[in-house]
Amino acid sequence: MSNPALLPVSKSITFRILMTTIIGLSMTLIAIGYTLLLSWQLEGGAAAINEAGSLRMRSFRLALTLEHAQQRQEIETELEQFNSTIADLNSGDAKRPLFLPANTDIMVQMQKVQKGWQEHMQKDAVTALHEQDAQRRIAAVTKFREALPPFVDDINRLVSMVEVELAGKTTWLRLCQTILIFMSLAASIAMLYLLYLWIIGPVNRMQAGIARMSEDDLSVRLPVETEDEFGVLALAFNKMADHVQSAQRTLEQRVMDKTQKLQAQNHEVSTLYEIAAFLAGQHPIEELCRGFLHRIMQRIQAEGGTVRILDVVNDNMHITVHEGISEQMIEEEHCIKKDDCLCGSAVTQGVVLVKDFRQLNQQKIYRCQDEGFFSIAVFQIVARQQVIGTFSLHFDKERSVTGEECRLLETLGQNLGIAIENQRLIAREKEFAVSQERNLLAQGLHDSIAQGLNFLNLQVQMLEDSMKRQQMQEIADIVPLLRAGVEESYEDVRELLLNFRTRLQDSNLESEMRNVLAKFERQSSVHGEIEIVGSGAPLAPEQQLQVLFILQEALSNIRKHAQAHSVRVRVDNTRDFSLTVTDDGNGFSMQEAEQKSEAHVGLRIMYERAQRLSAQLDIASTPGHGTTISLHLPREERLVA
Repeated sequence: MSNPALLPVSKSITFRILMTTIIGLSMTLIAIGYTLLLSWQLEGGAAAINEAGSLRMRSFRLALTLEHAQQRQEIETELEQFNSTIADLNSGDAKRPLFLPANTDIMVQMQKVQKGWQEHMQKDAVTALHEQDAQRRIAAVTKFREALPPFVDDINRLVSMVEVELAGKTTWLRLCQTILIFMSLAASIAMLYLLYLWIIGPVNRMQAGIARMSEDDLSVRLPVETEDEFGVLALAFNKMADHVQSAQRTLEQRVMDKTQKLQAQNHEVSTLYEIAAFLAGQHPIEELCRGFLHRIMQRIQAEGGTVRILDVVNDNMHITVHEGISEQMIEEEHCIKKDDCLCGSAVTQGVVLVKDFRQLNQQKIYRCQDEGFFSIAVFQIVARQQVIGTFSLHFDKERSVTGEECRLLETLGQNLGIAIENQRLIAREKEFAVSQERNLLAQGLHDSIAQGLNFLNLQVQMLEDSMKRQQMQEIADIVPLLRAGVEESYEDVRELLLNFRTRLQDSNLESEMRNVLAKFERQSSVHGEIEIVGSGAPLAPEQQLQVLFILQEALSNIRKHAQAHSVRVRVDNTRDFSLTVTDDGNGFSMQEAEQKSEAHVGLRIMYERAQRLSAQLDIASTPGHGTTISLHLPREERLVA
């Protein structure tokens, strides 16, 4: 009875309401139909009384017409209408309606009237109509008038009998209407009672039970008095109350369980956040691994642990850091093959969990077991979907790693792998940057110091030759050249040191450029001016530094080779960034410069720095008309400062 769909049809409220409605509707329709039938019969009987009453009037009018010898056509019309009326009364007309009551006496009386008309009245009237002899015609009319009173009496008797019959039907009609009224009242009262008994009462009891339950009275139960839908609802309510009462009894325990689960999740999140924050810092790889292992061991409560990095070339596993492990074990396993132990097997197998070493193959020796550990868990260190190492946690007692802990440790292993890979990339980037700067330094030395030293070497050789030949005049000529060469090399060294020590102060490119131009003016006595336009965003520090280096190199080339009188620097910082350096010096042939690219290291250095910026460097020069150096950095290549 717990499922309403399984209720017997005869026991459901729907079936009872449907049957009650059908019975009440059937009785009402029967009563209404009988009432309509009586009304229809009364209407037909009233029409019959009217038609029968009209026969009397037609009889007297026909007698007067025959007596006064009216027109023949009028008499025939009267006879035809009289016959039509008698035919209607005899056969009836359902459309009007018109018919005599189905009563034997009335039918007998109607036949008597019809017979009297056909055998006497109609016969005498026709004789009087067609008779040419006046005497015979008068005799026929006299005979018609003598037979008229009995005939009219028969008609009156017929009308009286119909009236009596209709009076009885009228009484029945009123009685049926009265019964119908009382039936409606009784049906309404019965329906209200049944609705209260079947629906309202159970609903009220259920509302009362729900109200008591809402007031924390969980002991309330509804009586199951019927086997209908409300009985099913009452049973379901009782089961719900049992469940709620049972749930309340265990609510405290469930709250504690949820609280513990939430605490575990918070602990997991805090662990992930703390270790991820540590790994996001700039630390050497060894310090990253050590800090990672120390924090993991504290959170998981492990007594020992190691971090091993994979040597992909030789398939070796190297212990990078360890904690809680004896030095003897570290000495034995500081470098092992990938498949020689559980820590190495995790590289290919994934997570390795050993709850109890005694459950493993006892014929194989495990160094961790000899060390006194009971359980071990090993996880991969992954970077860019490649395993770069493993980390292991050692436990003195039996330890089961839960699914949540396993997922957390796998995630942390991925974070450690990313941090290690980032540090490797940073180291490579620094190495590449140092290599590039060394290359530029070598080019600068080759362009300045090497050429100066080569010149001094030649002068020294000439000095030795002059000394051997005792040519004092040549010696006197060479010594000033040596001094000038040494001073020029010294200035070149100072300039190189100055350029490579250049650093931006507070990322203020404008002030640094003005300082560089001022130093150029002091060193070369060449007039310089700078114009800075535009209010665009500042360049990123690394881009500013490269722009400053290009300006320094351009000014250095002007000082050494241009023999200029003035220099103009223009900076246009809008959405794009451009730098233009123009001098009025000697200039040079671009074609010759391209052919002698090895001798123009300074130009090549500027081109390389422009490539670092992803900028375009253009040099326009004509012998005797100065040089213009243009640097253009498009908006797409600008970095956010």
